[in-house]
Amino acid sequence: MATYKKTGSKVKKNQQQSAESQSTTAEVFNTLDETASKSEQWVIKHQNAIFVVLGLIVAAILGYMAYTKYVKEPSEKEAANELAFPKTYFNQAMSSSVAVDSLFTLGLNGTDGKYGFVDIASEYSGTSAGNLANYYAGISYLKMKNYEEAISHLEKFSSEDELLGPTAKGAIGDAFADLNQPEDALDYYLKAANLRDNNFSTPLYLFKAGNTAMDLGNYGKALDLFERIQTDYPNATEAQKIDIYINKAKFAKQ
Repeated sequence: MATYKKTGSKVKKNQQQSAESQSTTAEVFNTLDETASKSEQWVIKHQNAIFVVLGLIVAAILGYMAYTKYVKEPSEKEAANELAFPKTYFNQAMSSSVAVDSLFTLGLNGTDGKYGFVDIASEYSGTSAGNLANYYAGISYLKMKNYEEAISHLEKFSSEDELLGPTAKGAIGDAFADLNQPEDALDYYLKAANLRDNNFSTPLYLFKAGNTAMDLGNYGKALDLFERIQTDYPNATEAQKIDIYINKAKFAKQ
């Protein structure tokens, strides 16, 4: 006995689904048309404000480019030229053992109508040379035992350099140590040690931090710092006799 499939209902159902799909697609396009129309109307309504904003953006970009070319770059060059003069006295002072304070003073204050580090840091504060002038001024004051001024200038200095940044932080720690403020000294030694990770500045300031922690009676902290040198920087100068300091901290901690 033959069996017949009821295809009529399926055809009708497919036709209905196709019609619904076409209807949905039409609704989507209608919605897009309405949205586009509203967007166009909004743009037309606010076109003056849009042009003003775009004009301000373009003016700001052009203004920045002009500032960089005609103000900042010449100022950077001028500041760098000015910095060369006091650096001569600074370098002489760092390599000499005679009349050192006089040389540092000339570097700080300038002479013969030339700026020193203090004036360069002030007059060219937004330049790289002005930033460096704060570093040289800070180190100069530190060497002259004027610790407050050293801290003031070094705190204004910032650098991404592998050694200059940590050295500046560590020098602030030295200044606080000489001011008999060991808590602040410890804080800056740790900042110096953690600012960059290398085999020179990191173990150096970990060592200074460890000894400062010992002076403060924080033997556990000191032990951690000394052991960090032993583990992470075994080839550093500070690691050569670090066992002595580790044992000292362990004994004191008991």
